[in-house]
Order: sequence, then C-alpha cells, then structure tokens
Amino acid sequence: MIITKTPYRISFFGGGSDYPEWYKKFGGSVLSTTIDKHIYISCRLLPQFFKHKYRIVWSKIENVKKIDQIQHRSVKKLLQYNKIKSGLEIHYDGDLPAKSGMGSSSSFSVGLMQALLKLKKKKISRLNLAKKTIFFEQNIMKETVGSQDQIAASIGGFNKIKFLKNEKLVIKKVSSKNLKKLNSNLLLLYTGIQRNAHTIASNYVSKLSNQKEKNIRKIIQYVDIGEKLIKSGNLDDFGKLLHETWMQKKELSRSISNNKIDQLYNKFINNGALGGKLLGAGGGGFLLLYIKNEKKDFFLKKFKNIINIPFKFSNKGCEVILNSLDK
Repeated sequence: MIITKTPYRISFFGGGSDYPEWYKKFGGSVLSTTIDKHIYISCRLLPQFFKHKYRIVWSKIENVKKIDQIQHRSVKKLLQYNKIKSGLEIHYDGDLPAKSGMGSSSSFSVGLMQALLKLKKKKISRLNLAKKTIFFEQNIMKETVGSQDQIAASIGGFNKIKFLKNEKLVIKKVSSKNLKKLNSNLLLLYTGIQRNAHTIASNYVSKLSNQKEKNIRKIIQYVDIGEKLIKSGNLDDFGKLLHETWMQKKELSRSISNNKIDQLYNKFINNGALGGKLLGAGGGGFLLLYIKNEKKDFFLKKFKNIINIPFKFSNKGCEVILNSLDK
C-alpha cells in the first residue's frame, strides 16, 4: 500500500496571473502558502480473485473491471496517463470540502500522481511533480486551471512564485519572523457555498478585455508589496491589501462574488476585519479574513454560526507517508 499526504493552500495575491493564457503573454506572479490541512490518498494493489479490478472510494464507491468505466474523471485520466495495468483500490479522504477555493482538485491530482509514480517505483523531484501535474490538468484533462496550486501542493511552504513568458518558474521561499504573527491574525471561514472553479475562471481568463488586463496587472503588483509588508512587519497594511486585491478581483467577472457574499463580507469589515477575500476562483467556498488576534474572540462570538477552521502555515508539500512496497 502507498499513502500520500498533500496540503491545501491559501493564495494571497496574484491569482489570475498563473493561468497560461495570461503568463505566456505577460508573465505572472503569486504569493501563497500551504497549511496544515491535507488530502490523503491510499492506493493498494488488488489481488486477482476480486470480481472487480478497480475499486475507487470517494463520495461514491466504484467497483469496475476497466479503467474507462471509472466515473471519477481525474482518477480515470490519471490511471490512463500513467499507463496503470495492475488492479488497484484507491481511497480519498480530505480535511476540507472539495470545490471550496483551497486548491483541492490540484492537491488531489498531485497526491494521486505521486502515489501512482511510487507504485511504478519511479522517482520524481518536487518541482517535476508539480510540472507533470500542471501538464496533466491543463493538457490531458483540458481544464481551465492555473499553475500555482500544483506547485504549492508539491513543494509546500510560503512562496512567491513567478511565471515567466517562456513558461519557466522562479520559486522564492518567503521567510520572516513575522509569519507566525500574520498567521495569528487570519481567519478561515467557510461560506457553505460550493462552486466549479473551472467555470468561473473561464469567464475572466478566456476573454481578456483592456479593463481585465488592468485589474490583473494591479493584482500582480500586490505580490511584491505583500512580501515587503510581511518582512517589514506592517501586517495591518497586509490585511488592507487583501481588501484591495478582492476589490480588483471582483471586477474581473460577476460570477466571482454575489449579493450574499458581499453582504457577509461587509458585515465582517464592519465588525473589525481589515480585509479579506474569497479563496480560489471565487463564487463561494472559503473566505480568508485579516483581523487582529485580540479581536478574534469577540468576532467569532458574534458570528458563531459561521464555520471557522483554525489553521497554521505549513512548510511541507506532498509526502509519501506509507510505502509498503519497499519492504
């Protein structure tokens, strides 16, 4: 059996510029971190005496004889892409819900890709794991998806990632004594709204008007500003910058936010939050808020019906936590 453990991520600034439709023309940059919440994927070889050859356990349980009968599209395509011939049982468990802006689809792809490569006894670097997963999602799955989530899930940590026009990557670890304090001033709240990130992203990536270009260029500028604010310790300004990037991002597409989310966000701002944003493509999922640590208790008591997910920044990317094939 092989078990992988792959982190979710929080993206602060630069979202939208990590889509190849953008960075191949203009270049891009994002500031993000992985957190201590994970997706776990287990794979075990199935003996031949079962009636089924493949068993996939997710929100459904699938027992099938052929790969092309698998309903879970990512699993099916990954098995085909990696030319898996052996019978397999695959289990998926996540600490957070899918379709919630935490990069879960890419974390899933990274985790299963790593597991299947280990199954075939192939070694791969963290960077190449990210690149292989990016290629898979964008060219095999043909999804409208960016390139930051796969890197975060594979490499882990608090990073500034630059996407060059020639498709090369520049990954810089952001280290500062202020990261712990920044973490203590953040809240991760679940809106309860699930959405399809690929559908939302295609609305503003496929048709880049002059105004959208201006919005994304502004969002990219916030990456370097955000990094400087962390290093200088001006964390309240970092929180206000989250508000600015959210205002810019909302202008990219009407589907990024809605009246319910806007009203909820405004209530949070009026009760002590300095800024925040919906994570991922928008439309629902998790809302990241910056609120001073000393105000958190009052805030959470007032909004006790909102699901708060305590979290910590994490330095770890995708890990193989069990590999019984090497024994």
